[in-house]
Amino acid sequence: MKKILVLALVAGMFATSTVSAQQDKSKRASPPAVVKETLNSGTVVTIDYSQPSVKGRTIGKEIAPFGKVWRTGANEATIFEVSKAVKVDGKALAAGKYSLHSIPGEKEWTLIFNKKWQKPGTEYSEAEDALKIKVKPVKAASFTEKMTFTVNKSGKVALVWGDISVPFTVK
Repeated sequence: MKKILVLALVAGMFATSTVSAQQDKSKRASPPAVVKETLNSGTVVTIDYSQPSVKGRTIGKEIAPFGKVWRTGANEATIFEVSKAVKVDGKALAAGKYSLHSIPGEKEWTLIFNKKWQKPGTEYSEAEDALKIKVKPVKAASFTEKMTFTVNKSGKVALVWGDISVPFTVK
């Protein structure tokens, strides 16, 4: 009886540590990141994402392929949240949470704000799109290994990764 109890206890500890390890996002190859900024307008912009690394690959080919819908990050869907209704590059977006997808391109990226934000990163349905904008990528000031979002108080947002920057504004 004692052996069964000890085995059950050990199995329970193993199961608990396995679940804890699965929930610890900091141990992933693409670590989690959150950027949160209160704009001059009082709107809070939050981007919750995982940071894929370039690792010697070419953006547009081996990672984030040009012309295909991409989850704009790694692991779960990237979540873009605004506390008030805003204009993203001049187009209206209601207050709320959105998954952020994109269609990368050499000369133009399409950023997609999708109404369904609680989902795996690879799941996408165009029928759930709230907004699409087209933006021009530019050469980044310096190489950034891990994909990073920046937001400043004036509403300038940029996805910076490798040697590219994909800028847009939130007002």
